[in-house]
Amino acid sequence: MTTPVDAFDLPEWLGEGEVTWTPECGIHDRHLVPGFLTGAGDAKVPCALLAVDEAYPTPVADEQLRHESHQAWRHGQVHLVSYDGSLTLAVPGRTFTAELVLEVLSRLAKAVGARPESYAVLLRLGS
Repeated sequence: MTTPVDAFDLPEWLGEGEVTWTPECGIHDRHLVPGFLTGAGDAKVPCALLAVDEAYPTPVADEQLRHESHQAWRHGQVHLVSYDGSLTLAVPGRTFTAELVLEVLSRLAKAVGARPESYAVLLRLGS
């Protein structure tokens, strides 16, 4: 279901200029938030956020994915995976807050060699 993604395999523009992550829906009360990263011109990459600890009504992640996500987070990183064919940022937790989303994208910026200040997040109100 998931495969690891190496930050060096992502498009170079993610580390070179201004990047914005935009969710397709509100972030609250969700363990999976689909969205996309956009850059200069028409550059666009699907990018979802996955809270790996949600377990009701069924676990959303297996033990290995949960372990790898927690381990990366503990070391100041974010675990990058391909989930349903899309880049996904797997993080500890059950849901997302605005503060957590900002931290996740800051860690992605560092993973691709960008300054966190070059990343922006456009949040949607509602659920």
